[in-house]
Amino acid sequence: MGKIILTGDRPTGRLHVGHYVGSLRRRVELQNSGEYEKIFIMIADAQALTDNIENPEKVRQNILEVALDYLSCGLDPSKTTILIQSQIPELYELTAYYMDLVTVSRLQRNPTVKSEIQMRNFEASIPVGFFTYPISQAADITAFKATTVPVGVDQLPMIEQTKEIVHKFNSVYAEVLVDPDALLPENQACMRLPGIDGKAKMSKSLGNCIYLSDTPDEVRKKIMSMYTDPTHIQVSDPGHIEGNTVFTYLDAFCRPEHFERYLPDYANLDELKAHYQRGGLGDVKVKRFLNSVLEETLEPIRARRREFEKDIPEVYQILKRGSEAAEEVAAQTLSEVKDAMKINYFSDEELIRSQSEKYSRSE
Repeated sequence: MGKIILTGDRPTGRLHVGHYVGSLRRRVELQNSGEYEKIFIMIADAQALTDNIENPEKVRQNILEVALDYLSCGLDPSKTTILIQSQIPELYELTAYYMDLVTVSRLQRNPTVKSEIQMRNFEASIPVGFFTYPISQAADITAFKATTVPVGVDQLPMIEQTKEIVHKFNSVYAEVLVDPDALLPENQACMRLPGIDGKAKMSKSLGNCIYLSDTPDEVRKKIMSMYTDPTHIQVSDPGHIEGNTVFTYLDAFCRPEHFERYLPDYANLDELKAHYQRGGLGDVKVKRFLNSVLEETLEPIRARRREFEKDIPEVYQILKRGSEAAEEVAAQTLSEVKDAMKINYFSDEELIRSQSEKYSRSE
């Protein structure tokens, strides 16, 4: 069996540049690398509903937004299967079987679950669906026999939980499930891009995002308001790179050729950082450079999005075709799981034959 990728996003809003450097850009590279037999990209609407159950329209509307972001970033439906989680019923049956392999105390120890519960103020009343979403995620990954799951560092505990479920199932029943490996971003700055306010994580709920579909004017305004170094008051003051959001974004997006095009006074990012650190370089100049770099990245994405927006029915057809193809794969895995669990009563001809012989002898 070749290498298979499964990854995805919750449709709770438009995707932002943190998604792009953290996963989307890499997904397109992996898609075009020729190294993977299959690539499945999931719009995880059922998972999004676990903490948006009273606002289903929000999830419904953002299915299209996420799909448009995927396509505009370069995900190609002829190479990558884009699917909607809720349209694959086999995933829920697998989740139910996996629940028997995981204890409540193990879920409570999952660091990602703990932090997500705290962030959403669910401590007093946790929806069961939200609490068990690591098990649902394991079903998503194993249904497509994914060998590789591109994730951020904060999602590593989820992959570890999936691996535990795989090992437990395979040891109790049969070697059916594939043990997946996490694939982390190669660039350290891309692992957790901060918000424009300097907060640890870019988050739609915090309103500190630069969205892939933002207009040039919106991007420019957000960059010019970015958190930098509060001690760098005068241009002549020495500046700090650590914790400076502008330089973190440059680490994630900047390439050597950008200096020749937009800032020829410097050969590379190291020279720019050194000047800032010794003093004599203002924040505005650095921010304008970042704006040029980001615009070069985002304008082709916006242009592709405008083309896909011209035929929205076709975008839904792409999702429909992808979901149907994904369901065929998930159905095959579910059949193998049920065979291993001995709950394939009607398709097990040997069971029917042996039972028939047993009762024939008793007559």
